[in-house]
Amino acid sequence: MSEGQDPAFEALLDLLRRARGFDFTGYKRTSLERRFRRRMDTIGCKRYSDYLDYLEVHPDEYPELFDTLLINVTEFFRDAPAWEHLREEVLPPLLSETADGDSVRVWSAGCASGEEAYTAAMVLAELLGEETFRERVKIYATDIDEDALGTARLATYSGKAMGSVPDELRQRYFEPVDARYAFRKDLRRNVILGRNNLVQDAPISRLDLLICRNTLMYFNAETQGRILRHFHFALRDEGVLMLGKSEMMVAQRDLFRPTDISKRVFRREARTPGLQSRIGAWRTASRSPR
Repeated sequence: MSEGQDPAFEALLDLLRRARGFDFTGYKRTSLERRFRRRMDTIGCKRYSDYLDYLEVHPDEYPELFDTLLINVTEFFRDAPAWEHLREEVLPPLLSETADGDSVRVWSAGCASGEEAYTAAMVLAELLGEETFRERVKIYATDIDEDALGTARLATYSGKAMGSVPDELRQRYFEPVDARYAFRKDLRRNVILGRNNLVQDAPISRLDLLICRNTLMYFNAETQGRILRHFHFALRDEGVLMLGKSEMMVAQRDLFRPTDISKRVFRREARTPGLQSRIGAWRTASRSPR
């Protein structure tokens, strides 16, 4: 244990790792403690040790805690200029580099309730045409939060959530269900949802596009570097990485070059990372989805 770490807080993190499979050791400590405190204040626990005891007696508290810790803030076409840049400047040449019939592989990492994965689906269907989209595109959408993934699997959203979807796209890609909107089932089959822990699990490989937006910002610099090395391994040569508006490439900048730094869209550099990075990536890639 590092100097200055609270043993009670470390015991709390260890419980979450053992009991629920959530490893928060790579997260920024100050923001993580702040979120724990927010939940502890709600139920009246002053000390980490008290909250540890509370969790062991009240297992129904876990979902409330994870709702506080895993901030699933997302929306369709979030940061619209970045999506416009991707659609008009980045994806057309990227798609032209793929041979006819080859799969177009996309990973929406930290997809939360699915809006960005389905945004990517709409953008690619518009560029390729729906028939080619159905035949060639695979979008892997992953998150650590099973409840958020449950919402993404339903792919049904409120009118408020649909507010950022242009009318013509809403009419083309969504079907009204009561007072909500469901993404079309025939296109939903191309979106493959599953749980993935960016810190621990293997990256998905041979990607053309990797979307991970406003997720890296919650990790410390060391963990960000490890995740970015995995992302570099996951992307094919000249593959595209899309980060969030609030994120900068603070680590591993030699592995990616910006297409437009203000839009947080990057191309994978072809240069080979160091031996240590390759060994780590090889160990995890053998378990990645094919």
